[in-house]
Amino acid sequence: MASAAAAGAPPGPAAPKSRKSVTGTRRAVAALFLLPALVLLGALVVYPIGYSVVRSFYNASGDGFAGFDNYKALFTDDGIRTALRNNIIWVVFAPTVSTALGLIFAVLTERIRWGTAFKLVVFMPMAISMLAAGIIFRLVYDQDPDKGVANAVWVGVHDTFAQSSAFPKAHPGRDSPLKADAGGFVTSAPVRAGQPVTLPLVGVAPDQMPDGAKKAAAAGAEPGKVTGTAWQDFTRGKGVGRLGSPDPSELGYAGMRIEAVKDGKVVASTEAAGDGTFTLPAAADGALLRLPASNFKEPYNGVDWLGPALVTPAVIGSYVWMWAGFAMVLIAAGLAGVPRELLEAARVDGANEWQVFRKVTVPLLAPVLAVVVVTLMINVLKVFDLVYIIAPGSSQDDANVLALELYRKGFAEGQPGIASAIAVFLLLLVIPVMLFNIRRLRREVRR
Repeated sequence: MASAAAAGAPPGPAAPKSRKSVTGTRRAVAALFLLPALVLLGALVVYPIGYSVVRSFYNASGDGFAGFDNYKALFTDDGIRTALRNNIIWVVFAPTVSTALGLIFAVLTERIRWGTAFKLVVFMPMAISMLAAGIIFRLVYDQDPDKGVANAVWVGVHDTFAQSSAFPKAHPGRDSPLKADAGGFVTSAPVRAGQPVTLPLVGVAPDQMPDGAKKAAAAGAEPGKVTGTAWQDFTRGKGVGRLGSPDPSELGYAGMRIEAVKDGKVVASTEAAGDGTFTLPAAADGALLRLPASNFKEPYNGVDWLGPALVTPAVIGSYVWMWAGFAMVLIAAGLAGVPRELLEAARVDGANEWQVFRKVTVPLLAPVLAVVVVTLMINVLKVFDLVYIIAPGSSQDDANVLALELYRKGFAEGQPGIASAIAVFLLLLVIPVMLFNIRRLRREVRR
């Protein structure tokens, strides 16, 4: 009976699978999904890193083992040492300035009506590639003020306070009574009161003449005074015009400074009128007339932004222009999460806006600021495009950075061993920064 009952009874539940087999199945499925990514990671990251490490111990041809010779070159080669010094400058200043500007923009845009539009404008350079930004700033820093925006502004400000000469190319023509003197010109013989003096010059293009220049006129004699004319003694056309006397088509040197000199001392001075005529008092009788060098100084041509002295700060400026918007957006996101009650409480306790910013806002934003600084430091260590494009060949050695030197050693100078050593050195520089960032992120997760 018992056996019959057992035969007719429904089957019991299946035995549960072991936890170990379930975990193994899940891991197999996870590994299957991760396999394509792991293959790509190995082919594009792990293998190149391993190959670079191995290659850094071989000579240029790759046939002979060089030991640590390539790494010694990192600290003995002048080009690499310059690149290392510039990288230190980049790491110190570029992330700091970008983060500081981003913080200022983020805080101030909270207080203006069109803050969102301003953020959009500041962030817009991030949409431009490094190549395009390099081309833009190569033009911005052009030495010619007619092309480079930076020098156009600089020259405009300079000329507002110190006007450049209008006659930098002027010089005496044929049969001129003037001779060279300390960058200017002086008459070869003393002048006499009552006898008009002619001071003919050439060399100034018609379109470069001062705005106040008028048709040159012959000066009339004045008793007891020295009079004369300083003008452009040149008329277009062969055989046209009279040499040594003003013609109707010729213009006076308006504003030309004339000095009367006796025994090396200036006894009188004046400036030519629009028609080039001038008058000196009786003290000028028997003196030599001098056109001082200040009349002929070259026009101010701005700052040599891409010269050896300023090329690195100039390139860093272009980087800040691109990445200040990135810093601003991240800091603004962090600022949106700052409790307003703390800020209001500080104001109620009597803190002014600067104290609120320095002692409340900045400490609360410290984690975000750390993220921005660390991200920019990693980015700066790899900078290549801007330096390669903006710095001209004449000053590229002075603007050199490790990433650019890696490219030059590996592709231009045929030294792949040293290039691999530079790559490994860059990796070693980045690893501590990455570890710091990972630890900081883990602490944030635990909180």
